[in-house]
Amino acid sequence: MSKKLGETSYKETAFGIIPRAKLIPLEIEGIKRAWDFILKKSKKGKIFITPEFIKEIHKIGFAWIFPETGGKYRKTEVSVSKHTPPDYFLIPQLMSDYTKDIATRMKYLPNINNPKFFNELIGLIAWAHHRFLWIHPFTDYNGRIARLLNNVILLNLNLPPIELKVETKARRIKYVQALQKADNGDYHFLEILIQEAIQESIREIK
Repeated sequence: MSKKLGETSYKETAFGIIPRAKLIPLEIEGIKRAWDFILKKSKKGKIFITPEFIKEIHKIGFAWIFPETGGKYRKTEVSVSKHTPPDYFLIPQLMSDYTKDIATRMKYLPNINNPKFFNELIGLIAWAHHRFLWIHPFTDYNGRIARLLNNVILLNLNLPPIELKVETKARRIKYVQALQKADNGDYHFLEILIQEAIQESIREIK
Protein backbone atom coordinates (compact mmCIF):
# COMPACT_ATOMS: atom_id res chain seq x y z
CA MET A 1 0.00 0.00 0.00
CA SER A 2 1.46 3.37 -0.97
CA LYS A 3 1.41 6.26 1.45
CA LYS A 4 -0.46 9.43 0.72
CA LEU A 5 1.22 12.77 1.21
CA GLY A 6 1.36 13.65 4.90
CA GLU A 7 0.46 10.15 6.11
CA THR A 8 3.45 8.70 7.91
CA SER A 9 2.08 5.56 9.53
CA TYR A 10 -0.52 2.84 9.10
CA LYS A 11 -1.95 0.35 11.57
CA GLU A 12 -3.81 -2.90 11.14
CA THR A 13 -7.18 -2.64 12.86
CA ALA A 14 -10.57 -4.31 12.93
CA PHE A 15 -11.46 -1.87 10.15
CA GLY A 16 -8.52 -2.80 7.96
CA ILE A 17 -5.14 -1.16 7.55
CA ILE A 18 -5.74 2.54 8.09
CA PRO A 19 -3.59 5.69 8.28
CA ARG A 20 -3.04 7.65 11.46
CA ALA A 21 -5.50 10.32 10.34
CA LYS A 22 -8.34 7.78 10.32
CA LEU A 23 -7.22 6.14 13.56
CA ILE A 24 -7.38 9.33 15.65
CA PRO A 25 -11.21 9.63 15.73
CA LEU A 26 -11.45 5.94 16.64
CA GLU A 27 -9.06 6.52 19.54
CA ILE A 28 -11.13 9.47 20.72
CA GLU A 29 -14.25 7.31 20.63
CA GLY A 30 -12.37 4.58 22.50
CA ILE A 31 -11.45 6.92 25.34
CA LYS A 32 -15.06 8.10 25.52
CA ARG A 33 -16.28 4.51 25.81
CA ALA A 34 -13.79 3.75 28.58
CA TRP A 35 -14.63 6.96 30.46
CA ASP A 36 -18.37 6.34 30.18
CA PHE A 37 -17.81 2.87 31.62
CA ILE A 38 -15.84 4.34 34.53
CA LEU A 39 -18.49 6.98 35.25
CA LYS A 40 -21.26 4.39 35.17
CA LYS A 41 -19.32 2.14 37.52
CA SER A 42 -18.51 5.00 39.91
CA LYS A 43 -22.22 5.77 40.34
CA LYS A 44 -22.61 2.35 41.95
CA GLY A 45 -19.95 3.09 44.57
CA LYS A 46 -16.21 3.04 45.05
CA ILE A 47 -14.21 1.54 42.21
CA PHE A 48 -11.66 -1.04 43.27
CA ILE A 49 -8.56 -0.66 41.12
CA THR A 50 -7.53 -4.21 40.30
CA PRO A 51 -5.59 -5.75 37.40
CA GLU A 52 -8.90 -7.09 36.08
CA PHE A 53 -10.50 -3.63 36.19
CA ILE A 54 -7.55 -2.05 34.38
CA LYS A 55 -7.67 -4.70 31.65
CA GLU A 56 -11.42 -4.18 31.38
CA ILE A 57 -11.16 -0.43 30.72
CA HIS A 58 -8.43 -1.06 28.15
CA LYS A 59 -10.63 -3.71 26.50
CA ILE A 60 -13.71 -1.48 26.40
CA GLY A 61 -11.69 1.41 25.03
CA PHE A 62 -9.62 -0.35 22.41
CA ALA A 63 -10.49 -4.01 21.77
CA TRP A 64 -13.11 -2.95 19.21
CA ILE A 65 -10.25 -1.31 17.26
CA PHE A 66 -7.46 -3.78 18.05
CA PRO A 67 -9.07 -7.15 18.92
CA GLU A 68 -5.74 -8.94 19.29
CA THR A 69 -4.28 -6.57 21.91
CA GLY A 70 -7.21 -4.73 23.52
CA GLY A 71 -7.52 -5.63 27.19
CA LYS A 72 -4.48 -7.93 27.07
CA TYR A 73 -1.04 -7.42 28.55
CA ARG A 74 1.72 -7.09 26.01
CA LYS A 75 3.59 -10.23 24.97
CA THR A 76 6.68 -8.53 23.60
CA GLU A 77 9.58 -6.48 24.89
CA VAL A 78 9.41 -2.76 24.16
CA SER A 79 11.42 0.42 24.48
CA VAL A 80 9.77 3.75 25.30
CA SER A 81 11.90 6.82 24.69
CA LYS A 82 14.86 6.41 27.08
CA HIS A 83 13.06 3.82 29.22
CA THR A 84 13.11 0.06 28.79
CA PRO A 85 10.03 -1.37 30.57
CA PRO A 86 10.23 -4.68 32.47
CA ASP A 87 10.13 -8.00 30.63
CA TYR A 88 6.59 -8.86 29.55
CA PHE A 89 6.42 -12.04 31.64
CA LEU A 90 6.83 -9.94 34.80
CA ILE A 91 3.76 -7.81 34.06
CA PRO A 92 1.07 -9.90 35.84
CA GLN A 93 2.96 -9.85 39.15
CA LEU A 94 3.96 -6.19 38.76
CA MET A 95 0.37 -5.16 38.10
CA SER A 96 -0.86 -7.16 41.06
CA ASP A 97 1.69 -5.42 43.30
CA TYR A 98 0.87 -2.06 41.72
CA THR A 99 -2.85 -2.24 42.44
CA LYS A 100 -2.24 -3.47 45.99
CA ASP A 101 0.12 -0.54 46.56
CA ILE A 102 -2.54 1.91 45.35
CA ALA A 103 -5.08 0.41 47.75
CA THR A 104 -2.64 0.71 50.67
CA ARG A 105 -1.68 4.29 49.83
CA MET A 106 -5.34 5.25 49.47
CA LYS A 107 -6.08 3.71 52.84
CA TYR A 108 -3.51 5.90 54.58
CA LEU A 109 -4.35 9.19 52.86
CA PRO A 110 -5.10 11.90 55.44
CA ASN A 111 -8.66 13.15 55.80
CA ILE A 112 -9.61 15.72 53.17
CA ASN A 113 -9.81 18.38 55.90
CA ASN A 114 -6.21 17.68 56.90
CA PRO A 115 -3.80 20.37 55.56
CA LYS A 116 -1.54 17.57 54.30
CA PHE A 117 -4.29 15.94 52.23
CA PHE A 118 -3.67 17.54 48.84
CA ASN A 119 0.12 17.19 49.03
CA GLU A 120 -0.30 13.49 49.86
CA LEU A 121 -2.90 13.08 47.10
CA ILE A 122 -0.67 14.72 44.49
CA GLY A 123 2.19 12.47 45.55
CA LEU A 124 -0.03 9.41 45.26
CA ILE A 125 -1.27 10.28 41.78
CA ALA A 126 2.24 11.13 40.57
CA TRP A 127 3.56 7.81 41.84
CA ALA A 128 0.63 5.79 40.46
CA HIS A 129 0.78 7.54 37.08
CA HIS A 130 4.51 7.08 36.65
CA ARG A 131 4.57 3.52 37.97
CA PHE A 132 1.91 2.42 35.50
CA LEU A 133 3.85 3.92 32.60
CA TRP A 134 7.08 2.45 33.93
CA ILE A 135 5.51 -1.03 33.83
CA HIS A 136 3.95 -0.28 30.40
CA PRO A 137 1.57 -3.26 30.63
CA PHE A 138 -0.15 -2.86 27.26
CA THR A 139 1.13 -2.72 23.70
CA ASP A 140 -0.51 0.67 23.14
CA TYR A 141 -2.49 3.36 24.96
CA ASN A 142 -0.71 3.12 28.27
CA GLY A 143 -0.66 6.89 28.62
CA ARG A 144 -4.38 7.18 28.04
CA ILE A 145 -5.16 4.44 30.56
CA ALA A 146 -2.79 6.01 33.09
CA ARG A 147 -4.62 9.33 32.75
CA LEU A 148 -7.96 7.59 33.21
CA LEU A 149 -6.64 5.94 36.36
CA ASN A 150 -5.75 9.37 37.74
CA ASN A 151 -9.44 10.16 37.58
CA VAL A 152 -10.57 6.86 39.07
CA ILE A 153 -8.53 7.78 42.16
CA LEU A 154 -10.14 11.22 42.24
CA LEU A 155 -13.66 9.85 41.71
CA ASN A 156 -13.13 7.49 44.64
CA LEU A 157 -12.42 10.57 46.78
CA ASN A 158 -15.44 12.47 45.42
CA LEU A 159 -13.14 14.95 43.70
CA PRO A 160 -13.50 16.30 40.14
CA PRO A 161 -11.52 14.68 37.32
CA ILE A 162 -8.42 16.32 35.93
CA GLU A 163 -6.86 16.57 32.50
CA LEU A 164 -3.13 16.31 32.01
CA LYS A 165 -2.87 18.30 28.81
CA VAL A 166 -0.33 16.69 26.50
CA GLU A 167 -1.81 17.53 23.09
CA THR A 168 0.53 20.35 22.08
CA LYS A 169 4.20 19.76 21.32
CA ALA A 170 5.37 22.02 24.16
CA ARG A 171 3.12 20.36 26.73
CA ARG A 172 4.09 16.90 25.51
CA ILE A 173 7.77 17.70 25.90
CA LYS A 174 7.20 19.01 29.44
CA TYR A 175 5.20 15.89 30.33
CA VAL A 176 7.80 13.47 28.91
CA GLN A 177 10.60 15.30 30.70
CA ALA A 178 8.67 15.04 33.98
CA LEU A 179 8.27 11.29 33.45
CA GLN A 180 11.96 10.91 32.68
CA LYS A 181 12.82 12.74 35.92
CA ALA A 182 10.50 10.35 37.75
CA ASP A 183 12.38 7.42 36.20
CA ASN A 184 15.29 8.61 38.33
CA GLY A 185 13.18 9.02 41.45
CA ASP A 186 12.46 12.75 41.11
CA TYR A 187 8.67 13.19 41.09
CA HIS A 188 8.75 16.95 41.65
CA PHE A 189 8.06 18.02 38.07
CA LEU A 190 5.30 15.45 37.57
CA GLU A 191 3.73 16.56 40.86
CA ILE A 192 3.72 20.14 39.60
CA LEU A 193 1.82 19.12 36.45
CA ILE A 194 -0.72 17.21 38.53
CA GLN A 195 -1.09 20.04 41.02
CA GLU A 196 -1.75 22.50 38.18
CA ALA A 197 -4.36 20.14 36.69
CA ILE A 198 -6.13 19.77 40.06
CA GLN A 199 -6.15 23.51 40.64
CA GLU A 200 -7.57 24.12 37.17
CA SER A 201 -10.25 21.48 37.70
CA ILE A 202 -11.31 23.00 41.01
CA ARG A 203 -11.45 26.49 39.46
CA GLU A 204 -13.73 25.22 36.70
CA ILE A 205 -16.36 23.92 39.11
CA LYS A 206 -16.45 27.04 41.28
